[in-house]
Amino acid sequence: MTEFVWRLPTRPDGRRAEPALRRRGESGRFGPFDQVHQVVNAAELVGADGVLAPYDPAGEESWIVAGGALRATRHARVIVEFHPGFGTPVYAAKVSATLQRLSAGRLGWHLAVETDPEEARRRGDVLAGNDRYARAAEFLTVARGVWNENAVAPAGFAGTGFDFEGEYYEVGNGGFRGILSGLPFPTVYLSGASAAALELSAHHADVHVFTESAQGVHEPLARLREQATAAGRTVRAGIEVPVIARETESEAWARVERQWHELHPDGPDPHSLDLGDGRWSGFTHLGYPQPVGLIGSYEQVAQRLRSYTDLGIDTVVLSGHPHIEELYRAGEHLLFRVDPTGRTLQETTA
Repeated sequence: MTEFVWRLPTRPDGRRAEPALRRRGESGRFGPFDQVHQVVNAAELVGADGVLAPYDPAGEESWIVAGGALRATRHARVIVEFHPGFGTPVYAAKVSATLQRLSAGRLGWHLAVETDPEEARRRGDVLAGNDRYARAAEFLTVARGVWNENAVAPAGFAGTGFDFEGEYYEVGNGGFRGILSGLPFPTVYLSGASAAALELSAHHADVHVFTESAQGVHEPLARLREQATAAGRTVRAGIEVPVIARETESEAWARVERQWHELHPDGPDPHSLDLGDGRWSGFTHLGYPQPVGLIGSYEQVAQRLRSYTDLGIDTVVLSGHPHIEELYRAGEHLLFRVDPTGRTLQETTA
């Protein structure tokens, strides 16, 4: 069964930025977090498997968004994307243990290892290059080490005996017990196509999320599998793609053209960025973080998504603007076409 995750907004859609809406009998305004809450509710209602709270230095704090999403849902998994410089791995693990107790184990981690160098310096992070991946490897090693899902310490024992001394972190007699123990460790999502990124995932990821490119993901996916096998592990594969899908291909392109000409009235023809196989490389020009995504009819986009599953990709992170409307479209018209067995109700016999 394919896992579908929706990327949450970190900033309000422009036309929805705190509109003057009032509830009957109440004063005040539609708050800035309410739109995110509505998107989370929509994801749960349409049957999405989860949501991703993105790391955005200029947007809402992903840990706060993730906590709110876990509190507001009963079934959807919530993936928090964060930078390893967020805090110590012990602190991140403790925060996550609390969220796992709150949500019956629905939290996932997506480490944003490679970020903009200028943004990193603004956070006081001076690491660059492969050092960032070495730190991330230690971060995950320590976090898993102190988690100790099945460890039990004798009464009066301060920790569970986890010791670690590395280049970036040191822990002595660490580990959780009591209410923080016995919980499932968050599913770890990593990303990137560099050699260092794939090496990190081969040893530490549960799921590696690729970004679609004009060249496709065949080559980096093959390298990931080769390195994971060498490490004695199996790493699931995912892909993140923005989507614009409508009843017909012409309707989908009409939507693209309207958005394009609103933002780039004097720009080139958006069709010049058409890759010719249902993929379009102009999504960053419309405000998406990924350049390449899918455009077409619901059946065409579903067919392209099914081609990813044929490659062995079983996690798809989708996004669309405006979020709520596009999420409902995906839930009503797209997801069951991609995964008819897993998304269609089956009659049961007694």
